[in-house]
Amino acid sequence: MIYDQSEFDLRCEWGPQGVTQLAAISDVIVIVDVLSFSTCVEIATNNGAIIFPYAMRDESVVDYAKSLQAELASHRWSTTTQYSLSPKSIAQIPAGTKLVLPSPNGSFLTLQTGKTPTLAGCLRNCQAVAKFAQRYGNKVAVIPAGERWKDDGSLRPAFEDLIGAGAILSYLPGSLSPEAATAVATFQAFQEDLLGYLKKCSSGKELIAKGFEPDVEIAAVYNVSECVPLFTNDAYKKAG
Repeated sequence: MIYDQSEFDLRCEWGPQGVTQLAAISDVIVIVDVLSFSTCVEIATNNGAIIFPYAMRDESVVDYAKSLQAELASHRWSTTTQYSLSPKSIAQIPAGTKLVLPSPNGSFLTLQTGKTPTLAGCLRNCQAVAKFAQRYGNKVAVIPAGERWKDDGSLRPAFEDLIGAGAILSYLPGSLSPEAATAVATFQAFQEDLLGYLKKCSSGKELIAKGFEPDVEIAAVYNVSECVPLFTNDAYKKAG
């Protein structure tokens, strides 16, 4: 197939179409949503929490959380619940907490990967995720989630997710597709000042303008975690 990068060991493609093209023909898939979802999942599962992705935040998610006897995260901008897609809000989550985390990007993509083993990766755990992914085989697909344009909901390729994808791919052996090689080269170009560039990119500026600069700072910390969130039985848990 033209778009599946199947002749290469290491593949990289954006968003939902990336999952569609790459998941079924890869040994493992890594979802990268640096400034919210995958950083939240890394922090929460490292604390021993269990994260249930949910594709959209609508009325059905309330019933879903109740059915699991789980907490329900709110929008980042909301103060109605303790937890949200703000990594700072997740920092002290207790072990054993079950949390439903609605997200149109990271959660949505996770729920599209089918039977392909699925990990959540970010800058904080990039080397650990790359090492763990190799347990499944050498065909690794890394999916930068991107963001959504507010006016029409279309995919906005996001600097931070390309950087995160490149960080993970940089630790993997094997042949790189041009798309994967681009992610690695981009990461390497900005590696010396990840926080500075994350604060300057569009997503970072948006968060800072809305008072969430600590989230950017948490997400920019590089390679400090050995936690690998593994999606199994409808939830992310810390891989053993």
